[in-house]
Amino acid sequence: MFVLLFGPPGSGKGTQASALAERLGVPHVATGDIFRKHLREGTALGQLARSYMDRGQLVPDLVTCDLVASRLGENDAAGGVLFDGFPRSVPQLYWVLGHLGATGRSLAHVVNLQVDDRLILGRITGRRTCTNCGATYHVDSAPPDADGNCTRCGKPVVQRKDDTEEVVRDRLVAYAAQTFPCLEQLVGRVPVHNVDGVGSIEEVRVRIFSALGLQA
Repeated sequence: MFVLLFGPPGSGKGTQASALAERLGVPHVATGDIFRKHLREGTALGQLARSYMDRGQLVPDLVTCDLVASRLGENDAAGGVLFDGFPRSVPQLYWVLGHLGATGRSLAHVVNLQVDDRLILGRITGRRTCTNCGATYHVDSAPPDADGNCTRCGKPVVQRKDDTEEVVRDRLVAYAAQTFPCLEQLVGRVPVHNVDGVGSIEEVRVRIFSALGLQA
């Protein structure tokens, strides 16, 4: 089962993806996570990705599609994956449709998390990340310790450069212009489930599972 999980930055895709992938019995494929791994390791791909991500821009399609193609070639992806944050543009969408079709596979469902832009701004600009272990926090809902340090390893937590308000607004504009049109292209081809992304993690999870006909 190949499923696409859509939604603007800060809509909760990453939060919901792991549980959904586990429930579906498929690997969770998130290009953002893979890029961050390369950033931590200082690889050439990581350096290239950083030059775009720090400006709030999307990583070029060619780089992203090559990365996804490699992941889809691994044994555990043969029977399906949950795509999180991919495709991010219409060219990427047609690439993945063609790639799956060429190997006798196809998309089964699309889940689209819907969250108002104002809520997204609050969610993202309040995020903080540990400089050492990568643990994530939020200044309102899940703050670090009283000294602003990670509760896991004690190292400082910071606001990532791509979590500032200016960058977030640019990312939302980019999503509306480049990624949202993917959904329009998929209507009529694949079942598209629009899911309210506002509420507790469990509430949103139940809505997603229900949309896909899964028991929570």
